[in-house]
Amino acid sequence: MPQSKSKPLANRIELPLVQSNSFDARMRGGQLNAANKIEMLQINIGLVCNLACKHCHVESSPKRTAALDNMNRQTADRVLQWLADNPGIRVVDITGGSPEMNPNFRDLVQGIRSLGITVMDRCNPTIIVHQDADGNEPYGWVPDFLAEHSVEVVASLPCYLPDNVRKQRGVHAFDDSVAGLKRLNDVGYGVDPRLQLNLVYNPVGVSLPPPQEQLQEDYRRELLSRYGIRFNQLWTITNMPIARWRDSLQRSGQLDQYMQTLIAAFNPSSVDHLMCRHMIHIDSQGRTHDCDFNFAMGIPTASLSGSYLWDHRLEDLSGRRIATDAHCFGCTAGAGSSCGGTLTSS
Repeated sequence: MPQSKSKPLANRIELPLVQSNSFDARMRGGQLNAANKIEMLQINIGLVCNLACKHCHVESSPKRTAALDNMNRQTADRVLQWLADNPGIRVVDITGGSPEMNPNFRDLVQGIRSLGITVMDRCNPTIIVHQDADGNEPYGWVPDFLAEHSVEVVASLPCYLPDNVRKQRGVHAFDDSVAGLKRLNDVGYGVDPRLQLNLVYNPVGVSLPPPQEQLQEDYRRELLSRYGIRFNQLWTITNMPIARWRDSLQRSGQLDQYMQTLIAAFNPSSVDHLMCRHMIHIDSQGRTHDCDFNFAMGIPTASLSGSYLWDHRLEDLSGRRIATDAHCFGCTAGAGSSCGGTLTSS
């Protein structure tokens, strides 16, 4: 099948104090390997988004071209066929962009759920109340659809304080996020134990996330008392020094300082729990990567002989060498960080 070519979303980090192979030097045996069992498929379904957040590592925005940056129906069907032919994947994690803006999102979710596989949707809650030029809400269907198919929702909300969210996401982002989360609550998310709603925090400034459990209680208290919003868990994620966040750090002269902070906070006990070790990632064309961050950096799964998911059986993906670079220190700093939040209490 012909595939469109794409260029890396961001340049690799080039710092005199940080060598690309310095992360591998911290690994036992000099390299990072996948676990013996791969149970998650992460899909970046497309880069189209209604926001252009300052920390976005894949540089999503409304300016992305849907035809080039969204997974098409043919590729979605090939992914579904691969899942049917390769039993063992327990969770499919759909990210973006705003995943719901891909016209094939609903068919993909329904197809995955029909296989008995859990689906996670990394939802930007502002999309739920997003209005088009005519004042309509083209994605108002999102809460009911997700609830109908018991999709686990992972909703981004970088702070419970309006000013911090507006600095990172835009003037209306906080109010729209609150409105979107309320609609998710209205259909049972965060209330019905079958409908999981987890929120994601990432720092606004140049720092590591605070302790996850403590911040979770702050979020729970403040969101309930101020807005009546309920959720299940808070996941804290370290900002990765790539793409827009890297550019911002460079402009402020803080990139080297931030990298040294990450390196100094390296936590070896986080390595076994790294998300990349337990999953395979594909982009909107079906090309394989070890994680969404490597995708953003233009780093493929170099240890695999084929470029696309359907070139491999599930068992081919276990134990593979994972491609690393300096940005990987972001996932192993402090308590560790992944798309599922803190990795260890150490």
